[in-house]
Amino acid sequence: MPGIRLTVSGSERPELTERLATELTQLTCEVLSKRPAKMAVIVEYVPHAQWFIDNRSLVAHGKNAFQLVLTITQHTNIREEKAEYHRKAFELLSTLIGDVHPHSNIHVVECDAVGYGFGGVTLEWRIHHGDGAVPA
Repeated sequence: MPGIRLTVSGSERPELTERLATELTQLTCEVLSKRPAKMAVIVEYVPHAQWFIDNRSLVAHGKNAFQLVLTITQHTNIREEKAEYHRKAFELLSTLIGDVHPHSNIHVVECDAVGYGFGGVTLEWRIHHGDGAVPA
């Protein structure tokens, strides 16, 4: 873990996508002490005409927007770390994307170790039996 899902307004821009994934991974590792080898990043784009804030499309607002959803294991970061992440991620994305609507938002979602897993094994199992262990 963690998982990063970033939705950005506009059409796909491969160079921006690469930079967003790389810099969000780096920020997440620095601020929340996560390991890049355990991180998955998905970047998606939604046309401005299909993104609405306050009943108006981003076309009408003349703005860009983003929604960042970061999924982490519950109780692995303290409140202050998550607050710092919110501030720094908003600043980073605002700079990279440019002209963002102030309601662009970030969600840090905490999952229980029993409810999250990869490779067919829950994180709780890995914690109690070792990272390489696989249940019989």
